[in-house]
Amino acid sequence: MQKPANGLKRGLSARHIRFMALGAAIGTGLFYGSASAIQMAGPAVLLAYLIGGAAVFMVMRALGEMAVHNPVAGSFGQYASTYLGPMAGFILGWTYAFEMVIVGMADVTAFGIYMGFWFPEVSRWIWVLGVVSIVGGLNLCNVKVFGEMEFWLSLLKVAAIVAMILGGFGIMLFGISTAPGQVTDISNLWTQGGFMPNGMGGLIASFAVVMFAFGGIEIIGVTAGEAKDPQHVLPRAINAVPLRILLFYVLTMVVLMSIFPWQQIGGQGSPFVQIFDKLGISSAATILNIVVITAAISAINSDIFGAGRMMFGLAQQGHAPKGFARLSRNGVPWMTVVVMSVALLLGVLLNYLIPENVFLLIASIATFATVWVWLMILFTQVAMRRSMTAEQVAQLKFPVPFWPYAPMAAIAFMLFVFGVLGYFPDTQAALIVGVVWIVLLVLAYLTWVKPAAGQAALVARDPSFSHR
Repeated sequence: MQKPANGLKRGLSARHIRFMALGAAIGTGLFYGSASAIQMAGPAVLLAYLIGGAAVFMVMRALGEMAVHNPVAGSFGQYASTYLGPMAGFILGWTYAFEMVIVGMADVTAFGIYMGFWFPEVSRWIWVLGVVSIVGGLNLCNVKVFGEMEFWLSLLKVAAIVAMILGGFGIMLFGISTAPGQVTDISNLWTQGGFMPNGMGGLIASFAVVMFAFGGIEIIGVTAGEAKDPQHVLPRAINAVPLRILLFYVLTMVVLMSIFPWQQIGGQGSPFVQIFDKLGISSAATILNIVVITAAISAINSDIFGAGRMMFGLAQQGHAPKGFARLSRNGVPWMTVVVMSVALLLGVLLNYLIPENVFLLIASIATFATVWVWLMILFTQVAMRRSMTAEQVAQLKFPVPFWPYAPMAAIAFMLFVFGVLGYFPDTQAALIVGVVWIVLLVLAYLTWVKPAAGQAALVARDPSFSHR
């Protein structure tokens, strides 16, 4: 198997990468978090997904331009170090790892909630502990084995979403009702208090959850160091995945809110399972619960992979402990997998202490980390372009479309989402946690990383310096 210079194995094909991105981004945010977004915005949540999806696509194109130009492990963390400076790369890389930890906590929390559908008497934290242990072990396998497993897990949930959409349209076509006198029709999008029942404020508030739902798609860039033929594989994956995710989100939201009034979506467990359970199709609810459990496992899998590869890249730059760069015989940075799994055990503690409020808190913190990563990716791409000559820009194999207006619009939107987090009381804690995290990273860089880098530079110039 081909190896890049960093020792990782290039074992990921185009289908692996496409479905890994689908696995990361179509998971908890759709199957569970969508209920919170619907309650905030009503049917107008469709606009939030369309607007957010367009902004995320621009992030992916910006990342794609850089990843195709220079496919390396650690991806955007190393790009930021190159074009924005070492501190920016340090902050971006560790914030992405932080994002994956927080998103992973949301995913393991959702897993515990899904298992409660069958075993309501079992404490949620027990399920969380079990899934962290299993998925952590799977991530120590050869990357090709990991990619193959992720492909089949993601394929299952994509197939389930397609079946859900087709089944939902069938329910609407035959007029199957969820309750006596309840209309099952697309008119539910505007007859249940209007298309925007909670006004513009509700629509804006929903962005905190909507953007969390798209989080994880940037894992495509992280796979650059282990992709076969990245110059061809990455553009295909980037162009295909965002549109498919957007279609899945929008169509599933249309179906959900058409066959069930938006005010009644949510409650306990996944809204998908809830709807089919209320319809009296118990077997369908059971099957869907298996699917959403698979989706959660798939997402946790991608979270551990993404954080591990980013920390591997950080270690190579001297921005993380050297142990994170050690590879197992399977070509896997095993130490990062272990550290990520231990970090996810915090989800066990949170589910034990605050099982009722943990999801919204985790999701909003994850939104901060996710949007910060996307914002830094956009800034890095702008900096790269400005450092290039006209001839170099002309030679780019996968340039950002509508330069520079589209990236600037995406940057403005990401800043707007930060404003949303700070404005609404339910998400202000997330903004505070996020700001504290960034400040701590700056202090850590100035205290440990920068002095160590300076000393390494002196040793490189004068080897005798290390003995003084």
